[in-house]
Amino acid sequence: MKPQEIAALLHTLQARFKKYPQRHRGIEWAKVQARLEAHPAALQSLQAMEASGGEPDVIGADERSGELLFCDCSAESPAGRRRLCYDREALDSRKENKPPGNAVEAASAMGTALLTEAQYGALQQLGEFDTKTSSWIATPDELRTLGGALFGDRRYGRVFVYHNGAQSYYAARGFRVLLRV
Repeated sequence: MKPQEIAALLHTLQARFKKYPQRHRGIEWAKVQARLEAHPAALQSLQAMEASGGEPDVIGADERSGELLFCDCSAESPAGRRRLCYDREALDSRKENKPPGNAVEAASAMGTALLTEAQYGALQQLGEFDTKTSSWIATPDELRTLGGALFGDRRYGRVFVYHNGAQSYYAARGFRVLLRV
């Protein structure tokens, strides 16, 4: 990334960090910026999250490792990451009307990982997300081997986790990711 791109991204992240202090109580921006400057590869991942509509923000820190946790905090599933099936196996199984890609590989290409069911639930404690959309979440192998995949959303004031065929894709289903820095 060019210096001006880094500066613009840091400015965007700082503004969001200040706007939503409830997402990262007890964490100071100076610590966040120092951590990001020490891990330049993370800036590329955060730029990819931002460019696809994720609105990444700090949602906590891992007490054991000291890593900061960044997550997509856009109100709805990131617009630039919708209309994807779950993984490569699901994409390859479609014979017609194939989507342009899959969530697992797209997340990996950004240097991130899909949220787990627990992480998705924790994110929903910080605000109301996916009230009109849904997001694929990391699916346990035992479910995936049966052909299914998990997704979540918030409806009627509650968070729901559902299953669907992994090869399915919808205009309003994307994916959210977590980045550890």
